[in-house]
Amino acid sequence: MKKILFLLLPCFYQVCTHAQHMPPFKALRYEEDYSILKNDSSHSWYNRTKYNPLSKSGDTYISFGGEVRYQYFYFKNEDWGESPKDKDGYILTRYLAHADFHAGKYFRTFVQLQSSLANGKLTTPSGADENQLDLHQAFIELTVPTAGQQSFMLRLGRQEFSYGSQRLVAVRDGPNNRQAFDAAKLVYTRNHFKADAFFSHYVLSKRGIFDDGFNKNTQFWGAYFVINQIPLLQNMDIYYLGLSKATASFDDGKGKELRHSIGSRIWKRTGNWQYDFEGLYQWGTLATKNIAAWTLSSNTSYTFHSVKLQPQIGLKTELISGDKNYDDTKLNSFNPLFPRGAYFGLAALIGPSNLADVHPSLSVELSNKVGLSVDYDAFWRYSANDGIYAPSTALIYSGRNISHKFIGQQYSTELAYTPNRFLYFRVELTWFKSGAYLKAASPGKDILFTGVTAQLKF
Repeated sequence: MKKILFLLLPCFYQVCTHAQHMPPFKALRYEEDYSILKNDSSHSWYNRTKYNPLSKSGDTYISFGGEVRYQYFYFKNEDWGESPKDKDGYILTRYLAHADFHAGKYFRTFVQLQSSLANGKLTTPSGADENQLDLHQAFIELTVPTAGQQSFMLRLGRQEFSYGSQRLVAVRDGPNNRQAFDAAKLVYTRNHFKADAFFSHYVLSKRGIFDDGFNKNTQFWGAYFVINQIPLLQNMDIYYLGLSKATASFDDGKGKELRHSIGSRIWKRTGNWQYDFEGLYQWGTLATKNIAAWTLSSNTSYTFHSVKLQPQIGLKTELISGDKNYDDTKLNSFNPLFPRGAYFGLAALIGPSNLADVHPSLSVELSNKVGLSVDYDAFWRYSANDGIYAPSTALIYSGRNISHKFIGQQYSTELAYTPNRFLYFRVELTWFKSGAYLKAASPGKDILFTGVTAQLKF
């Protein structure tokens, strides 16, 4: 891994000056468009990898790209003291490589391989940490010719999903292995309106080589609408999401889960003030229990653009329902579906179920390439009759016979360095101070976490 980084770095430093007008890398790599290089005259080897014409007109072309990410994690008192002591920490590596083929304006195919490795872990890595080699994405895309500012697009095959603030549906970039879906997806866009409709099967990540087969046990479908440039509100999302799982488990029951989610989000990302408000209600069944769950979230920030270092102050708050009563006919535990893994930081200690939290933060730009942020998070169980859950919705600790609600406090600081569009480095330090609930449900030791990330995209 290190040898690959050292060999590639000089090459990408050489092309930095030629890449300053290139489109930025995106979270969904298949959304990148390099057709702007059709009339490129630099003959740069890198530009050729991003746009390699296969026809005289240049409308048929292929583009290549990828990512190499190296992470070192160290935990003191991992899992609040229940996991084996590890004095050395462990290393996560991720390799992504893709090819994007365009045959004119109306047909394309995108293929991406992923290799995620975990070295030095004392416990068996999960599928989110290790997947030696697999077909991560492989789809065809058909665009229907239309007049005016509207378009229809159909995408068939294995693909990544990302919606809204990624609270519910995300690429899961924080963990070592990104997630995908075997899906049929229809997208309609017109001016400031976009509508998605899809039906999919979640791809269950396995640790072997090319063993992520078709998963019939988890079905996911829905419709997602985005309206931009609304007076006063700026932007609005409205959505319905459906989930069917052959087996699901919560603190108050397990069995077949059929869950429907309907919600809305109002957001603004530009200017000094930025905000993101979201509300969601869920209903359905878990075995013989009726589901009634909900969440409300608020994320606001203000950036002092005219002040040195451009400080940004932020405040996030969330209320996420938990089960009201044990052993009854109802389930009020919220299911976050397929959220981003590092929900409350890279340490990823707690997931968004049965939770109330308050999360102030402060970030500054030490330079145009270096950013520093500090934040504090206080967590409570929303309901005393439910446990706490991991980002994957797996139950960490039950809430039975424990009346304490206060889970703990998390203090984090992060230093990020982005020397150019290809490279990204980050150091994160997190201290989690256990509260009364964790001291009753577990060994309750305080957690110290250190994470170091080096990432190269191309």
